[in-house]
Amino acid sequence: MTGSLNPVRNLPKPAIDVLLESCKSMREFKQIHSQIIKEESSHLRSYATVRAISFCAVSPNGSIEYAKALFHQLENPTIFSWNSIIRGLCNSRYPHEAILFYHRMLQEGSPPNKYTFPFVIKASTECSAMKCGLLVHAHVVTLGFDSDPYVHSSLIHMYVSRKDLIAAHKLFDECSPRDVVSRNSMIDGYVKCGDLEKAQAIFDRMEYKDVVSWNTMINGYTTMGNLEGATKLFNEMPQRTIISWNSMLAAHAKCGDVEGAFEIFQQMPWRDVVSWNAMLACYAQSGQSHNVLSLFKEMQEARVKPTDATIVSLLSACAHLGAVDQGIQLHEYICNHKIALNTILATSLVDMYAKCGSLSQAVQVFYEIKSKDVLAWNTIIAGMAMHGQAEKALQLFNEMQEAGIKPDDITFVAVLSACSHAGMVDEGRRLYRCMSETYSISPKVEHYGCVIDLLARAGLVEEALLLIETMPVEPNASAWGALLGGCRIHKNIALAELVGSRLLKLQPQHSGRYVLLSNIYATAKRWDEVRRIRSLMKCKGVAKVPGLTTIELKGVVHQFVAGDSSHPAVSNIYNKLSEITNRLKNAFGYLPDTKEALFDIEEEEKEHILSVHSEKLAIAYGLIQSNPPEPVRIVKNLRVCMDCHHWTKMISEIYEREIIMRDRNRFHHFVKGRCSCRDYW
Repeated sequence: MTGSLNPVRNLPKPAIDVLLESCKSMREFKQIHSQIIKEESSHLRSYATVRAISFCAVSPNGSIEYAKALFHQLENPTIFSWNSIIRGLCNSRYPHEAILFYHRMLQEGSPPNKYTFPFVIKASTECSAMKCGLLVHAHVVTLGFDSDPYVHSSLIHMYVSRKDLIAAHKLFDECSPRDVVSRNSMIDGYVKCGDLEKAQAIFDRMEYKDVVSWNTMINGYTTMGNLEGATKLFNEMPQRTIISWNSMLAAHAKCGDVEGAFEIFQQMPWRDVVSWNAMLACYAQSGQSHNVLSLFKEMQEARVKPTDATIVSLLSACAHLGAVDQGIQLHEYICNHKIALNTILATSLVDMYAKCGSLSQAVQVFYEIKSKDVLAWNTIIAGMAMHGQAEKALQLFNEMQEAGIKPDDITFVAVLSACSHAGMVDEGRRLYRCMSETYSISPKVEHYGCVIDLLARAGLVEEALLLIETMPVEPNASAWGALLGGCRIHKNIALAELVGSRLLKLQPQHSGRYVLLSNIYATAKRWDEVRRIRSLMKCKGVAKVPGLTTIELKGVVHQFVAGDSSHPAVSNIYNKLSEITNRLKNAFGYLPDTKEALFDIEEEEKEHILSVHSEKLAIAYGLIQSNPPEPVRIVKNLRVCMDCHHWTKMISEIYEREIIMRDRNRFHHFVKGRCSCRDYW
């Protein structure tokens, strides 16, 4: 580069333009600029300075701060220089400064031209400075630029962004001729306001539709969840861009069509990071966490650099699977690649650590967040609740308010859930009352469900029933399910029958409701009722959700089902189970608790069924593959049964190992024969 700089002296104007256009960095530019400063011809030096300002302000390889510094050295800035700075600021992180420069431009008597206004209007839009935008609109009309198509389109876009479609359409009607940019702005406006009919009408009347027109309409149908409309337009498109493909991918994802999304993903002629992120998010949101991790490996093989959105989806998958080792690797990736830990990314880390059982790590990351928003506070409070740390959850609730963050309805779901898991009835009642009295938050069905769960767990099933019957919103299945759970704990068969019948009407295809009611009957040894419930399930075609337990070891997630024989280490696992059973019998006289077995069968067969539950297989494998003091971490998709809970407590004592179990409802930390839930779950 050094050898090419000397010829800057006495270069004609076009050559200076070519030299600046070829500049790839500010370091190169400063070398060129040093030669410009030495230029003997004042006229050529002035021209070169103006072009240098334009490069620094507008080029992606430039620097808006350097452009401003050069601009301030000019005695009589040209309109081109003013426009360059305003354009650069408009497209920077400081669009409000573009408005300030426009104001200064007017004060110094430099009249704007048609190239000034689109960027000033855009800056007003970016800053949501509507009053400023209206004043600029007045200037446009006064100076006679209202017939310029680019200025006109910018004004339409400004009004559309503020959802003032009356003003936007008035301007649109005044367009003559109506250019494609104006039409696209109006289509975008109606799409954002949910009026697809008017958007489609403008689209249909367009003689020339560019790719932006097609993409805007497809995005509109996608946003409204209209997969059929989006697909029809997509198939009619004469030319598709990556945005078109990504919009269709998003349409399938929004409608929960994971297979359709993957089909689009496979058909794409090329993919950008948005495509990969959309597919990863689709898998994460549908609970297909294994696919998230495997797809990320393909993304790495394709050498696509992950973004914040990629990491968030991956952390969500790790949280779902309880894959803490892979979550830690992602955290290390963030640190090693110096990815800025913004609030969203940090909150995802907090959520991952909390859901993987590493609460101390979740707390550490939480307190490292510089700007904690309500979502960050809700995440850590919910994490504490999940781990049975009710006192700490309430302490954080107070810290949140001291930090000036106002609790929202989700915060109260978290703190009420914490009280429910800890049996803190009085505190739960107090929080429920002060929701509306102190915080002006009207309880929703989720809050009533938490309070019903709180009361039912504590044995106050009649009070819970009264709340269901008097709550001002229609009780949902979760509320009735919480009451049924209380009936199971406290063996209230009569009320369980009443509640169970309501639940089966609300959720006739929910296998868990049948199983819980069947368990209640089994505990009471009412085998005819057990058979009736199972017959009803079969008649309605309801299949019992199998109990699944996962365990992550050395970065690999292993999955088990009850009685599993598919694992490569199956012989070692069952040998370990036999060893465990013998040690527990010798040390504690352990016998399986068969009270909740679903069948009227012999005790020996019940004991066998209980002995091969999925969590027992996972724990046995964890003991084989890990060494003290490393904890054994497992995740189960259903509520842990009483026998497995008791069995795991004994193992933690006799094997001197901490076992961290996440079931459907909460975490259980088993240490030295005790559980963090205090047998209250």
